[in-house]
Amino acid sequence: MEYNNRNEVEKDYKWDLTSYYKTAKDWEKDYLKIKTEYSKIKEYKGKVTKSANMLYQTLEEYFAYDARLAKLYVYANLKHDEDLENSENDLMLSKIHKTYTDFISLSSFIEPEIIKTETSKIKKMLNTQKLSKYRFYIENMLRTKEHTLSATEEELITKLTSTNSAFRNVNNTLLNSVLDYGTINDNGTTTKITNSSYRIIMQSKDRNTRKKAYEMLTTTNQKFKTIFAENLISSMKNESTMANIRKFNSSLEAELDSSNIPKDVVTSLYNVVHKRLNVYQKYLRLIKTSLGLEKLASYDLSAQILTDEMSFSVEDAQYLVTESTKIYGKEYADIISKAFNENWIDYCSYKGKSSGGYCTSCYNAHPVILLNFFGKFTDVSTIAHELGHAVHYYLSQKSNDKHNYDNDIFVAEVASLTNELILSYFIKENSRNKKLKLIAIYNMIELIQNNLFDACLEGELENKAYEMLDKNEIIGEEFLTNTIKEIKEKYYGKEVELDELSSYSWIRREHYFYPFYLYKYATGVVAAITVATKIIKNEDDMQQKYIKFLKSGDTNYPVELLKNIGIDMTKEDVYDNAISFFSNLIDEFNEESDS
Repeated sequence: MEYNNRNEVEKDYKWDLTSYYKTAKDWEKDYLKIKTEYSKIKEYKGKVTKSANMLYQTLEEYFAYDARLAKLYVYANLKHDEDLENSENDLMLSKIHKTYTDFISLSSFIEPEIIKTETSKIKKMLNTQKLSKYRFYIENMLRTKEHTLSATEEELITKLTSTNSAFRNVNNTLLNSVLDYGTINDNGTTTKITNSSYRIIMQSKDRNTRKKAYEMLTTTNQKFKTIFAENLISSMKNESTMANIRKFNSSLEAELDSSNIPKDVVTSLYNVVHKRLNVYQKYLRLIKTSLGLEKLASYDLSAQILTDEMSFSVEDAQYLVTESTKIYGKEYADIISKAFNENWIDYCSYKGKSSGGYCTSCYNAHPVILLNFFGKFTDVSTIAHELGHAVHYYLSQKSNDKHNYDNDIFVAEVASLTNELILSYFIKENSRNKKLKLIAIYNMIELIQNNLFDACLEGELENKAYEMLDKNEIIGEEFLTNTIKEIKEKYYGKEVELDELSSYSWIRREHYFYPFYLYKYATGVVAAITVATKIIKNEDDMQQKYIKFLKSGDTNYPVELLKNIGIDMTKEDVYDNAISFFSNLIDEFNEESDS
């Protein structure tokens, strides 16, 4: 569903943001109002832990302001992503970004004041009825005591890091708005190459089309490799510097500490992935055989290996997601209906719209989803994915207060990936169309390899880059290019013939601007496999445990939340079992294809 501009898109295919603000004028009115109020938070400076009541009042007022500012920010960000070239939306986002940053800076005294207070005094305060709701929040804060600086230093750091998102915004604008990749003809259809349409083009059965699009896009990006590298490495340097200032031994340690994730999680993940790269190469051989090629090239890895070109409307997607998610029970199904009936989703693609897809939310407002829907089964699966996030947000918000409703990324990806597996399994078991069943099986295969093996592959570049920066080593474009090549050679083995352009794939990986995000996709899909298979088999009361898990919010550490439903992410066996599941899916696909 490609349009020339947003005005052409039908109302039913656009998100409805009026529950946030009916008009930009309403947003402006609310923005001007809070600008005159939020500075009152500084009245608590020096008094935060004077008494249990004062601590309670400080936190209540802080989170009340934070909720209002978050709503303003989310709305502005959504309007910005509707049209990256709209100067008014850009100004709106810039204004609230500065104001929100100013508030964070102004309120940065709260955490240091709590932390510098005697722990015994804080624990005594937590025994009061009022403060009991903040127990986990404050105990988690005390856990980070040795890495928290003074109030003055924290305020300074907030100001210094206030523009960090600029690196990501520059990258996003270059890739999605500034650079022109040209057009390509595929089977008589002329398509403009954008970062959104590229993934669809690369599924083409025509190898020449794939190769040409790959060369056009990658060659264009390559011309600006120095700019992309400088922008990315500068972003990474900032993260490394902050980790050092906070007295962490490494950037990875700093990231893990933020969610209290044991290093064993990352170690176990990579240990198992490295031991079982033969299974990943088994997947690559499946692609090669299905395409009838002697050797795979980089532009073959996303090719559609099934001969049937099925197309799905938005309404088809809504039906499939609705039916498949009934397995979770009525409470979950009702939220899916609300999402479709209340227009939580923005479906269509056009030049200037932000690429990819995401779900976002803020307290006291329903979640919203941005998509670029082209009618492929992968787009249907993406709807299921983002609705997994949406239901997670919705249930967390309904079950918790502002300070503990948000979901750590580590568990957030479990909710989205479980939904995709459930969708494909439902189709595999219920469709009478053999080709659609194969598509569903293959979607699960792709889902796992993309989130497990591919995420680990590209995550290793990030790991190595931060290791160098943490040692104060100087790195540049050549390091990124040479390192990703070495990693690909290890993962692909003899199955893929790499060309020079394949070493520039790091340019398009926006996840590098979210430090150590990629490994969480891997842990997320591994946990999702366990959840989905147990729900399907009706084992261990997983359906009810899972709904409770979705309502947990930030009431415990993410690894503990998963342990509560029987999944220990520090152990290698959970990763081994997931890769075996992946291997079995490949066998099932081959058997179904031959039958």
